[in-house]
Amino acid sequence: MRILFLSQLIPWPLDAGPKVRSYYVLRHLAGAGHEITLLAFSRESDTAESIDHVRQFCTVVYTVPMKRSRVRDAWHFGRSLLTGIPFLIARDSVAEMTSMAGRLAASGGVDAIHADQLWMAQYALSAARAVPGKAPRLVLDQHNAMFLIPQRLAEGAAGPIQRALLHREARLMRRYEVDSCRRFDTVVWVTADDQEAVGLPEPPAGPRAYVIPICVDPQETPVIKRTARPHRVSFLGGLHWPPNAAGIVWFAREVWPSVRAACPDAVLTILGKSPPKELDGRGEGIEVTGYVDDPMPYLKETAVFIVPLHAGGGMRVKILDAWAWGLPVVSTTIGAEGIDCRHGENLLIADTATGFATAVQQVMTDRQLARSLANACRAAVGDCYDWRAVYSAWDAIYPI
Repeated sequence: MRILFLSQLIPWPLDAGPKVRSYYVLRHLAGAGHEITLLAFSRESDTAESIDHVRQFCTVVYTVPMKRSRVRDAWHFGRSLLTGIPFLIARDSVAEMTSMAGRLAASGGVDAIHADQLWMAQYALSAARAVPGKAPRLVLDQHNAMFLIPQRLAEGAAGPIQRALLHREARLMRRYEVDSCRRFDTVVWVTADDQEAVGLPEPPAGPRAYVIPICVDPQETPVIKRTARPHRVSFLGGLHWPPNAAGIVWFAREVWPSVRAACPDAVLTILGKSPPKELDGRGEGIEVTGYVDDPMPYLKETAVFIVPLHAGGGMRVKILDAWAWGLPVVSTTIGAEGIDCRHGENLLIADTATGFATAVQQVMTDRQLARSLANACRAAVGDCYDWRAVYSAWDAIYPI
């Protein structure tokens, strides 16, 4: 099939969960023989090498610059207040992307338009109207139940104004999400929990639905050979994403002091771009690196990989990465949501500050437990989340 693939990100390097999803979907579709035209937003941090890398899977690649600033955000927030469009959607409404997607679709030869994440739904629906003749198949890959993110953030909001704004965003996003999804022929969910949360009607009133998890490549990801006495408690993830920022701030404030008291040599290592200001003061034994091109030197010294999230949707790819690396994981329930995991077997789960601190201490001090978790998690990612095995499910959506 000839697929116009619309992406909010250049899916390389694989330093964020959405990139991982898009990248392996593209690799599978290309390997199945489909002709892919990729149209993606680009950012200043994207390099020519990143774009060239994805060209090996695509017939052609086009990009549209994504420019953000506080002034733009303020304007789009005002627009959201006036129109009822969710702020997160209004912020990414770019006329140049609408125009480019429409021109590519109108040029003919498009059998399907693939919207990668809800952000790109508006462009897919607009582009479909520009296609002459038979309407193309419309496919939406829902990485998250998006409304859950502001809804869960609202539960932990510091003040009444922030809480009210987040609740408003959740209401607007849920309405937008349901309306957008219903206009696609097929919606692919990464978890059944997200599908149930959004609650679309079944066909013919609603779109065809599939659940295909996010997958990684354990065959190309060797187990990390860790140092004899790993001492780091490591968090890895983009801190511009509010659930990540809120989660690591909670851990640093509420959990870390207890861990540090029990394990004085431990170092909390926070890897990810745009660390929140709340971490500026840091604390004893806390290292904030910002974005690093190669996290391996830190991961080799990691005793525990943490996922202390209390908000989010979809799947946390950072757990799959840690599993593939053979790192013991401690997560909250929401952090591990959507992943086939078992507490005490392939990771530890705790939701309170006391429970999370205890779980981290257990892994750091019990070598047998740490070894058992590492072995089990590596097996789990190979059995359940290898894209080469799982992504044949996409062939039902895009027949060969």
